[in-house]
Amino acid sequence: MLCFTLAHVVLHTDSVAVMSVDLGSEWMKIAIVKPGVPMEIVLNKESRRKTPVAVALKENERLFGDSAIAMAAKNPKVVARYLQDLLGKRMENPQVDLYRKRFPEHQLVAADQRGTVIFKLSDELYYSPEEILGMVLNYSRTLAQDFAEQPIKDLVITVPAYFNQAERRAVIHAAQMVGLKVLQLINDNTAVALNYGVFRRKDINATAQNVMFFDMGSTSTTATVVTYVTTKTKDSGTQPQLQIRGTGFDRNLGGFEMELRLQDHLADLFNAQKKTRKDVRQHPRAMAKLWKEANRVKTVLSANVDHMAQIEGLLDDIDFKAKVTRQKFEELCSDLFERVAEPVHQALKAAELKMEDIDYVILVGGATRVPKVQEFLLKAVGKKELGKNINADEAAAMGAVYQAAALSKAFKVKPFFIRDAAIYPIQVEFTRAIEEDGVKSIKHNKRVLFQRMSPYPQRKVITFNRYSDDFEFFVNYGDLNFLSDGDLSIFGSLNLSTVQLSGIGSSFQKHSDSESKGIKAHFNMDESGILSLDRVEAVFEKVQDGEPEEESTLTKLGNTISSLFGGGSSETDGKENLTEAVQDEEEATSKTEKDDQEEPAAAKEKGIPTEESSKSEEQSKAEPNEEKGNQPEPGEDTAKTGTPETLDKKVEDVGKADVKDPESNKTEEVKKPKGPKRLKISENVTVALEIQDLPDLSQEEMSKSQKKLQDLTDRDLQKQEHEKMANSLEAFIFETQDKLYQDEYQAVSTQDERDQISTKLSEVSNWLDEDGYAASTQELKTKLSELRKMCKELFFKVEERRKWPDRLAALDSMLNHSTIFLKGARLLPEADQIFTEVELSTLEKVITETTKWKNETVEEQNKLPSTQKPILLAKDIEAKLALLDREVKYLLNKAKFAKPKPRKEKNTTQEMKNTTTEDQNTTDSENIIPPTKETGEDTEHVEEVKPGETPPTVNKDQTTVEDDEAEIPEPDVLESSKGTAEGTLENNSDKHPPDEL
Repeated sequence: MLCFTLAHVVLHTDSVAVMSVDLGSEWMKIAIVKPGVPMEIVLNKESRRKTPVAVALKENERLFGDSAIAMAAKNPKVVARYLQDLLGKRMENPQVDLYRKRFPEHQLVAADQRGTVIFKLSDELYYSPEEILGMVLNYSRTLAQDFAEQPIKDLVITVPAYFNQAERRAVIHAAQMVGLKVLQLINDNTAVALNYGVFRRKDINATAQNVMFFDMGSTSTTATVVTYVTTKTKDSGTQPQLQIRGTGFDRNLGGFEMELRLQDHLADLFNAQKKTRKDVRQHPRAMAKLWKEANRVKTVLSANVDHMAQIEGLLDDIDFKAKVTRQKFEELCSDLFERVAEPVHQALKAAELKMEDIDYVILVGGATRVPKVQEFLLKAVGKKELGKNINADEAAAMGAVYQAAALSKAFKVKPFFIRDAAIYPIQVEFTRAIEEDGVKSIKHNKRVLFQRMSPYPQRKVITFNRYSDDFEFFVNYGDLNFLSDGDLSIFGSLNLSTVQLSGIGSSFQKHSDSESKGIKAHFNMDESGILSLDRVEAVFEKVQDGEPEEESTLTKLGNTISSLFGGGSSETDGKENLTEAVQDEEEATSKTEKDDQEEPAAAKEKGIPTEESSKSEEQSKAEPNEEKGNQPEPGEDTAKTGTPETLDKKVEDVGKADVKDPESNKTEEVKKPKGPKRLKISENVTVALEIQDLPDLSQEEMSKSQKKLQDLTDRDLQKQEHEKMANSLEAFIFETQDKLYQDEYQAVSTQDERDQISTKLSEVSNWLDEDGYAASTQELKTKLSELRKMCKELFFKVEERRKWPDRLAALDSMLNHSTIFLKGARLLPEADQIFTEVELSTLEKVITETTKWKNETVEEQNKLPSTQKPILLAKDIEAKLALLDREVKYLLNKAKFAKPKPRKEKNTTQEMKNTTTEDQNTTDSENIIPPTKETGEDTEHVEEVKPGETPPTVNKDQTTVEDDEAEIPEPDVLESSKGTAEGTLENNSDKHPPDEL
């Protein structure tokens, strides 16, 4: 495929395939990558390219996909759907209330410890949304494994870009419950953008291209501004890159809401017909049928101006039929269409771009096929047309599987860099006791850890400089004013976690003779957009005992030469070095931070921490060296915040912000080489982390959920095995009863034998109809084994007679060819013979014995009645074939690699004695004398013979070194035979005509 150079790396693992799951609210699309299959959408059991996200949870079985949807029309209470709206939500969340309104048949209760949603199916059956989602993911793995024909464990899952930390962790927990390894949670808009860029790789260049993706799915709408541009790296050279610039969304705007409006309209039409006194809305089963019909009608109205909705037996066996027009549908959803433009405006505002800066607007998602949605969107973006050159359903799955292949160690793909963005800002808050004019008070401080639309993955370090004892700080969401009141109420808790640090006081006592460099907290936002606190450490610097470190002569000389040829003073050198370091870790005063909420004067107070950023742990290890030139003077407290290289801050601006005092830098640069050695000491601090937004599952709860899901999987497998065995037994009975009336089976059996088998088959068939399906799998296996044992001899006789013609024909052919080969080998002259007499005699013996065995066995078999067990067996014929084939192949291989023997000079001498005197002066073209040394040429070598001289002769029993040197075949022999026995036969065609084998 285009831009997908996928080289398989040989690994000693059982599985190398990876998969992706585009996890939508209504549908999921699965894609795989395996050796030989670059990127492919997985077909489900119904051969469809997308599968409904639905699970039917009955007492003794589970149904997935289309089977669960079919069950929803009969018993909607047991079918769980649209689980995304419940992930990471507590019972008091407005989204949970909306779910209850949409699905009143479900009974939702709160979990005891976490307060999250639980589906209560009965007094014994309870399932959390994470557990049900785990079932769906496990089912997707089953489909992918069947399609790939190998086990799969690694996957990439798409999630909505607006998912917060709690929702993302819930998806990770669901995958862990079923033993799946999540390589990455990728935002669905990012996956679509990646798929779009991968197939347009050649169109991406140094000129930035801004593309907006408008994705309206089943339950939500997202608008994303993406910038495509090439970037140059040391490892990969110039490669394309996509950057998420801005994102806008509406959590409850999608095709599902349109279907509910249409469902409600159909319910009004049915009630208006007054064919029954019952209200259709009070019957969940009838409403499920109306919902299914509303979905179909909405799809048809996208291409037609009207359509007839009809349902057989909607309620009390009353059929429903009504006409619905597109105009009426658009009136029902008019307020929804008015909300189409809002995500577009949000995305442009977050990207700080105007609509004129957007090159293309691309449609994604099934709900964008509604004509009115396209009309309102076209009006909002002001473009001539909307881009429809991407698969609206499968783009996210294909982009995610490309990323899965890139993250997997088994595949190598062309690099395509992704700079995703965190929608929600995150900040660190802490309190500190201060004293001002003799009055003690508590100061509340905030430091922005990740700004809105900050790129990730990214690591950041915050340093607390004025703490020498245990303290705590809080990690919370930042300013969320860009969210509407409705989205803010759905968002959940704004507090992420509370971090309690202990052991700091003991560390300071332990290193009392060292200088404190602060308490450093290392944060990491990984590829999935999940924030974690890696570690907290107390950092000290200690001056080593001994004389100050003197500059070596070479160092002094190098510095002198550098200053001479550098064209500048040490002050300039210091600036250049500082700017170079800032490229890896930029530092600026907190007063210049965009989202800092403190007053400018607060930076001068004591106890304010410093924040430093680094893209990797390697960069954070270099912090002490960088801090030497930027450490505040005693009595002065400075707040430092960090912005990683990925924020595209200009290096020139950073240099200006950092190099404020050139003289001080100059002093530092002069003093540093002659200063004493400083040793960095890091000691880990004990961290007690308490999650505030939504507590994670405890290890006990996770193990319990894993066991529950594994038990369900084992039960399903046992049921499948039971059904498979019952079907096998039933099929064997029907097939055998039919075979008893076929001619070939009647020919090898007596009437009594057939009657006995038929009676047994009828007996088992009756048992199967009455008690068989309630029997255990082992009982079914036993019954099938008994029947097969009874019919074994009958089937054996028929099978042997079927094999006889082909096996005997193959044996006759092998005997014929072997005999011809043996005759040809014996016709070889003694001088050119390459086979020994023992080898030829062995082959002849095998041919004779095989022929005799075949004739005798066939004759005896013909004398036996057809109902008796045959003595001519296919396996015996195959054994004879194998023995004969082995002997012939041995001789053929020997002939293939045998070197032709040289001609003896005796033959030349005898021929020349018989010639006349006139012929002695002829050229060597008539009398060839073998050369004593290789000429390396394929042409004939001519050697003159002087008149009166006699050509050299060799006696019969004479052996000299010249014989060894003369063991070179003649040129014409080399050309014709090429070193094979067949060539030797051709060379002696005047003596013995060759036999064609």
